[in-house]
Amino acid sequence: MNKILVIQTAFLGDVVLATALVEKIKAQLPNVELHFLLRKGNEAVLKNHPKIDRLWILDKGQKWASTRSLISSFRKEKFDLAINLQRFLSSGVITVLSGAKRTIGFKKNPMSFLFSESFDHIIESSGSDHEVMRNQRMIESFTDSKPVRPRLYPSADDYKSVEVYQTKEYITVAPASVWFTKQFPAHKWIELLNSLKEGLQVYLIGAPSDKELCNQILEATTNTSVINLAGQLKPLASVALIEKAKMNYVNDSAPLHFASAVNAPVTAVFCSTVPGFGFGPLSDDTRIVEVKEDLSCRPCGLHGYRKCPKGHFKCAENISIDQLAMK
Repeated sequence: MNKILVIQTAFLGDVVLATALVEKIKAQLPNVELHFLLRKGNEAVLKNHPKIDRLWILDKGQKWASTRSLISSFRKEKFDLAINLQRFLSSGVITVLSGAKRTIGFKKNPMSFLFSESFDHIIESSGSDHEVMRNQRMIESFTDSKPVRPRLYPSADDYKSVEVYQTKEYITVAPASVWFTKQFPAHKWIELLNSLKEGLQVYLIGAPSDKELCNQILEATTNTSVINLAGQLKPLASVALIEKAKMNYVNDSAPLHFASAVNAPVTAVFCSTVPGFGFGPLSDDTRIVEVKEDLSCRPCGLHGYRKCPKGHFKCAENISIDQLAMK
């Protein structure tokens, strides 16, 4: 096998988890030429990745024009294998029409009946395999069944850019999420910050779109050791900062997987979603925080909602700050 294409055009966290597949393939087939397709906006996290030979970008703003262009280019590449980690139609079309000699993906993809081979993708709230294992099961025939972590590779410049913030012990807090019901409420994060020991440096991190939320938290907290870095760091610089933190506080969102990708300590707060879905942290030093009471409405969905369907948001509001306390 000379050339492989990996397709993951979902959210940033999904892309990070897909890097475990990259690690596994390159460990078993070090000389294979590995290509990776992701959606526009996520490419920075895989910039200069040492085990990916070429990045391809799907522009969802011009979805079908971009899809046609990619298919044309992929046919010229003559891939031996295309691995589709996405479960939606457009990625299935790309896979089937890529010209790859062999195509594999999940049965949930509408185009899976045309794949060379398809696999179950089972998610159950009572407990499922981790997404990393669901992905890796597709390549066991030419690798092995031993699990590996996702991995990201900040550059020397990324590490240098955060040195100024690492002169003393610190923690990071990534308070935002794309989905409201996945996001621990701002007033809860403020309560946590106010409970921390004096002098412990705190960095609020996130994308440019998270800056306003972080500013609200910063302005409301009585903790004077908090700095808002949201929107100021490149994605891999954020990863470099997370890597050396005493603790990283995250939602069920991309920063959780950033921590897994550098084996950094992490406290992950699960509100409407549950770790049983298979997207939990993989670091050695991991704490999972969720509401203690059994709520009949939780989990309310795999990806979360713009507002609590029941209107009370007990899955977040009933989490005690003591559950997040530093040890």
